[in-house]
Amino acid sequence: MPAFSLEPAQTAWCAELRALAADRLRPLAEKGDPGRINRPLVAELGRLGLLARLFTSGALDLCLMRESLAHGCTEAETALALQGLGAHPVHAHGTPAQRERWLPAVTDGTAVPAFALTEPDAGSDAAALRLRAEPDGPGRWRLTGDKCWISNAPEADFCTVFARTTPDAGARGVTAFLVPADRPGLTGEPLRMLSPHPIGTLRFDAVPVTADDVLGEVDRGFRVAMGTLNLFRPSVGAFAVGMAQAALDATVAHTARRHAFGGTLSDLQAVSHQVAEMALRTEAARLTVYAAATAYDTGAPDVPARAAMAKLLATETAQYVVDTAVQLHGARALQEGHLLEHLYREVRAPRVYEGASEVQRGIIAKELYKGLHDRQPTDPQAERPTGPQAERLTGPRAGRDTAPHAGENADPRAAEQADPHAGGDTQPHAGGHAAPHRVPSAHQEAE
Repeated sequence: MPAFSLEPAQTAWCAELRALAADRLRPLAEKGDPGRINRPLVAELGRLGLLARLFTSGALDLCLMRESLAHGCTEAETALALQGLGAHPVHAHGTPAQRERWLPAVTDGTAVPAFALTEPDAGSDAAALRLRAEPDGPGRWRLTGDKCWISNAPEADFCTVFARTTPDAGARGVTAFLVPADRPGLTGEPLRMLSPHPIGTLRFDAVPVTADDVLGEVDRGFRVAMGTLNLFRPSVGAFAVGMAQAALDATVAHTARRHAFGGTLSDLQAVSHQVAEMALRTEAARLTVYAAATAYDTGAPDVPARAAMAKLLATETAQYVVDTAVQLHGARALQEGHLLEHLYREVRAPRVYEGASEVQRGIIAKELYKGLHDRQPTDPQAERPTGPQAERLTGPRAGRDTAPHAGENADPRAAEQADPHAGGDTQPHAGGHAAPHRVPSAHQEAE
């Protein structure tokens, strides 16, 4: 992996964003109603020009924005991210009329979108979604079913909705629709969550949509969803890194001034080594996120694996760092209104949404193994051992000590050659790669 560092201009921009988050955005966030869209906060993001950058910047800039805002104001970070998540399908796949109607309002903060993928029974296995798009004449459908745990629902001004247009076709039978909130038959309810962001349900009771509402192509909506998630998944990791850094900074300051046992907490090796571990993991997660974002921006072929690694490592790291920070602060960190009490509630959800940690591990494994067959040598001599290893395998003990020992890896090709279809489902997913049934693919996502 190539070395990575930010340019001085990028570093200065991040510092500016952290200051804006603390000085201008946090006061607006504190005035918002828990569980409701904070429209003044969204409008301020628009006035600062940050929403427009969602559609003119690459993945790395998106990560820098989310990390920097999360350090000073998680509510502002989430509001920015949801504007991008809900509207990116319109930006990338919308018609000129759709883009002209909605994107200017999104970028100035007067319109709020929602990304409606998850359903009550289709979270990690999003390809199993059941919201039906039933034909209602040429180029017309009626949407019937439910979506659940949708950010900005039910208050969003429009929704990017993924519905099944072809039954029993898996990921290949899903279509993305742009559905304005005032369509008849569309209702919803807010949900009370651990961290009080605007999240709710959507109910579709024969909601009318037409060909003019389609984003992309009919029956190709999963490409819209996965393209959006591949862009935003590393930046979920950036959100987590921002929270981890905020917790680390607070812990360094606290342990340096808190007196106990005849000195400061930082004098205790048991404490200082924990703080060092927090810093180590945070920096490792940050670099993994930046590398994944750079891979996306340069069109690298390993984006799905890198994006999954970034989200997985960063969100798991943030959970560890925030939890350790709470432990080192003691009871004060559990008091309502404390920064760490706030971060403790915020840090849990990113390990679930936009693909749970278990799904990310499945994606990473799938990407590692998908090209194994193509990499097998055609020359049977290519893998014949030489030197001391050859002597061990051809000498007196040949055949007696060739099984993998504990800690070694058996060749997975043996099982594949014995039964290439072991595991069941080998239906190709979007992108053309076959995925074993037991390994979640990039299509098995939560919103």
